[in-house]
Amino acid sequence: MTNAFSLRAATHADAAFLQRMLLVAFNWDGAERFTLDRILAMPEGAHYVDDWPRADDFGVTAEDDDGPIGAAWARFLTAADPGYGFVAPDVPELTIGVEARVRGRGVGRALLGELTAQAEARGIRALSLSVEDNNGARRLYERAGFTTVGRNGGSDTMLLTLS
Repeated sequence: MTNAFSLRAATHADAAFLQRMLLVAFNWDGAERFTLDRILAMPEGAHYVDDWPRADDFGVTAEDDDGPIGAAWARFLTAADPGYGFVAPDVPELTIGVEARVRGRGVGRALLGELTAQAEARGIRALSLSVEDNNGARRLYERAGFTTVGRNGGSDTMLLTLS
């Protein structure tokens, strides 16, 4: 297996793959706590992928020779329908998922870097996310500059302020 992968903008054609990556994000530790049907039946889960892409959505997909291997995307949510990592209506919440078979190859770091660049190019002031306790991705977020700004159950809400 090669370590080579490429990044491209996420499009409407990625909608089903983003759903799969949402499932990966919800089951980040490999435990099958959630099914995709269960996530999509919950408003607090479905709003991350419903009607992808809306006008202000943006994201990136990673691919290797075998096809898509990960994605990171951001969506503006509202105070009336907040995400787990909601901070403010003008701060999009990001979701990221990487196939287990390619973790440790820098895919998550590359996806996060490209999504951050897309946000900065759009003039967005910050990105937020939610990360559960013991999720190894927390180190990735901290190295990228995210800081904890809130707590919700067993998860932290983290914020990255952009230039």
